[in-house]
Amino acid sequence: MKNETLKNNPLLCDIETGMCETTGETIDSTTNNKVQSTKKSVKLIYYTDPICSSCWGIEPQLRKLKLEYGDAIEIDYRMGGLLPDWSYNSGGIGKPSDVASHWDEVSVHYDMPIDGDLWLEDPLDSSYPPSIAFKAAQMQDGEKAMLFLREMREMVFLKKKNIAKWEHLATAAKKVNLDVAQLKTDFEGEAKKLFEEDLKLGRELGVRGFPTIFVVDDAGNKEIIYGTRPYAFYEMAILKLSPDAKKSEYRKDWETLFSKYPTLTAKEFSELSGNPRTESERMLNELSDNGKLEKFTTKNGSIWTVKNNNQ
Repeated sequence: MKNETLKNNPLLCDIETGMCETTGETIDSTTNNKVQSTKKSVKLIYYTDPICSSCWGIEPQLRKLKLEYGDAIEIDYRMGGLLPDWSYNSGGIGKPSDVASHWDEVSVHYDMPIDGDLWLEDPLDSSYPPSIAFKAAQMQDGEKAMLFLREMREMVFLKKKNIAKWEHLATAAKKVNLDVAQLKTDFEGEAKKLFEEDLKLGRELGVRGFPTIFVVDDAGNKEIIYGTRPYAFYEMAILKLSPDAKKSEYRKDWETLFSKYPTLTAKEFSELSGNPRTESERMLNELSDNGKLEKFTTKNGSIWTVKNNNQ
């Protein structure tokens, strides 16, 4: 009963479980055969939200998973609707400013930079607009949609941008080379239906918080991973359903890693390179001091980007 008051509040993530929970029922295990996998041997149905702080916390694990098991898995990103609006008051969260200190705490716990001051300076009314924008991006290009989601997350967690506002969504879309005009058309039209479909499937699967990942094979067998977990949990779930899944070797030097992922936090670089966390930050700082990388610093940590020599 310890965290009972938290369970109705989606923005108050439980650090112990790594879950940002919504209202609703528990996972229904009888839905095992409702989801079928296609294409690759294992499908990961990932329920998330652009402003889910615990989801930002598993970026290092997911990025490594794509490098090691990308040939065997397909990740299907679904939007869960974390914050419909502010018409509730539970778990000590009744207004945006209540989230600020919580985000700062979560940042330290996950060792991923998050600046909670967003909720004091320019808070979001809802996470639905960026979620619908992501569905619109998927309509255009699946790969660019992934880059778009990452860009939105960096905006909201590090740069304190209210990504419920179209101006910031448009900026993120332009940066990842999406057709902004088409995105707006889809955002105002078909993407809303796709978002509703994600919400509907989430209800059918019993999703009650984020991140929730359903690992599914062709026969409909399913493993469920709730919340933020170490890398081994995700790897074990894949290998349980697909014992023959081959782990790909990848180069771990900084040039190769930044060619795969143009922005990396110290925690991400440590996870991907295999270097200790403190050594990783020292290396990244050295690279930025030498003009190879650009460093963006928040009050709760930094992120490094490949230096654009054309500027």
